[in-house]
Amino acid sequence: MKTSLFARLSGAFALGLLTLAPCAARAQGTQGFSLSRFDPAPAGDRMFGVPSPFVAGKMTLHAALLAEYAHRELGIRLEDPSGNQSYVGAVVAHRVLLHANVSLALWNRLAVNLEVPVAVLQKGEDPSALTTTYVSPSSAQMGDLRLGARVRLFGEYHDPFQLAIGGSLWLPTGPANSFMTDGKVHGYPHLVLGGELVKRLVWSAAAGPDIRGETAYSGVVQGTQVRFGAGVGFLVDDKKHLQLGAELYGNGNLGSAAQLPNAEVLFHARYRVVDDLEVGLGAGPGLSKSVGSPDVRAVAMIAYTPEQKVIPPDRDKDGVIDAQDACPDVPGIRHEDPKKHGCPSDRDGDGILDAKDACPDVVGVASADPKKHGCPPDRDGDGILDAEDACADVAGVKSADPKKHGCPPDRDEDGILDAKDACPDLKGVASADPKENGCPPDTDGDGVRDDHDACPLEKGAPDPDPKQNGCPKAVRVTQGEIVILQQVQFDTAKATIKPVSNALLEEVAGVLKDHGEITKIEVQGHTDNVGLKKANQKLSQDRADSVMKALVGRGVVATRLTAKGYGQDVPVADNKKPDGRQTNRRVQFKIVEKK
Repeated sequence: MKTSLFARLSGAFALGLLTLAPCAARAQGTQGFSLSRFDPAPAGDRMFGVPSPFVAGKMTLHAALLAEYAHRELGIRLEDPSGNQSYVGAVVAHRVLLHANVSLALWNRLAVNLEVPVAVLQKGEDPSALTTTYVSPSSAQMGDLRLGARVRLFGEYHDPFQLAIGGSLWLPTGPANSFMTDGKVHGYPHLVLGGELVKRLVWSAAAGPDIRGETAYSGVVQGTQVRFGAGVGFLVDDKKHLQLGAELYGNGNLGSAAQLPNAEVLFHARYRVVDDLEVGLGAGPGLSKSVGSPDVRAVAMIAYTPEQKVIPPDRDKDGVIDAQDACPDVPGIRHEDPKKHGCPSDRDGDGILDAKDACPDVVGVASADPKKHGCPPDRDGDGILDAEDACADVAGVKSADPKKHGCPPDRDEDGILDAKDACPDLKGVASADPKENGCPPDTDGDGVRDDHDACPLEKGAPDPDPKQNGCPKAVRVTQGEIVILQQVQFDTAKATIKPVSNALLEEVAGVLKDHGEITKIEVQGHTDNVGLKKANQKLSQDRADSVMKALVGRGVVATRLTAKGYGQDVPVADNKKPDGRQTNRRVQFKIVEKK
């Protein structure tokens, strides 16, 4: 074996050449060694790892929580004299980081950013090679706090080409002697390009020096680097809510010839669930044989980031876009007439511009006389000016109520003028029949008008008794029951319904058809206590079945009905008296279910 290690991720990605000490040692940096090569773009940007040039919003907050997983960021392989390599183990085999990311966009021009990384899971294999043991991290650790700022120099959010300059500053807040920090302040000034092409393709590119002091881990030295990144995204749907794309990012270490450049690809999907909420996933391999390049890196994101919608031009800044503004270079007001929409003000809203309106604060009409042009007329000639006339086109009378002033009389206030109201002193409804126009309706449709109907919600028949006029004679609907005012009659001790009850059952069936909201009725059979209880139970069930069958035969849907005999168990009167026993021999229709 050579007295050197080829440190790399297991798989096909070598990390770098590590020089072993000549005696047994535990390899670990004293100041720390920042391993990760992935830094999230500021919240609100269009890519995961490549910043965008535009500043999205005016005093607009963007916030994101991003989870990152990396597999084998740092592994050890031994190389023999023939150049063959053998895998020893991973110093960092698995690592999960959470990135809390907040940006504040100011005036669509300047953005500031704060990002805090925390490693919530770190695992390795503590590999040993020759005389060196490499200590793997095993605990949660905070990383370096990142502060950033970006200034847009050129281009709007949806323009094909945009330009910005930015900078990031990392503060050594991570624990010393860890893989989360170099233990030093470092900064990254960079230039950002990007834009939106053909309304479907977004792109970003950034590059600049990552200026930092040198740190080493077991012979691998990293210092000032050149960082780069580029990404494209395709906006799949017309609303531009789904983006599919790919990113390439990496760095080259200028401080060590033995350190190979890093490069990674990330394929991503981002979806805007609602206007202000976006979610995303990404994954991709490391491409280079260098420290920090994993077998695979995967990310998941949820972000609050207000959507930047296209704002149509409005040259005169009057709130009416140029495409709809009849006076695009003169501030105006909205108007239903396209020829006046966006044109100078009309304070009284009478369609006559204030400059030509002789009465600019009172609604008026056009006139050939300049002194009357725009002043209120009295169109209906009732002596009440249109500005005060609630019925300016119909001659009326004065009233203390502004809503009736100038309107024809309507004594019952049903909205139908007395001149056409067949019942001018009774509130009613409109009707095509002049004899019924303005008269009370017939709600239940039984031919008896509501003002004469003692039961306006139940179909009935005319009756000379005002208390019974329009009321049903045999059947009424209550909250919990269809009440029959007559008894269903059966042959003695039998379940045969007597013909005299046919009319009653016809009316019950009609009520059920009229009341579709009643979805389940229990037909109940009851007896008195004369005879054996078991026989009474059977007789009550048979009678309930007979009534249910009779109703089905009259067109009632069978699924709306159930039949149940209660025998003598539910009396409603005293069984010791003949009239009480007669009352207890009954059929009832209980409402079980309504819509």
